[in-house]
Amino acid sequence: MLLTVNGEPRRIAAGSSIADLVAQIGLDPKKVAVEHNAEIAPRSTLAEVTLSDGDVLEIVHFVGGG
Repeated sequence: MLLTVNGEPRRIAAGSSIADLVAQIGLDPKKVAVEHNAEIAPRSTLAEVTLSDGDVLEIVHFVGGG
């Protein structure tokens, strides 16, 4: 499947969830905010939402610091 992630095309296996994509990118699902097709995806549902060809996601990860 072909998705758009943070404005860039990205291929992912069919049947993948948002959590699968976040892990593939190398981010911790507990430390991200995800917008899926213009709607905020609750963190508690990331493993349940199956992605579809053409989906658009914006993923923001939290960084600690001072």
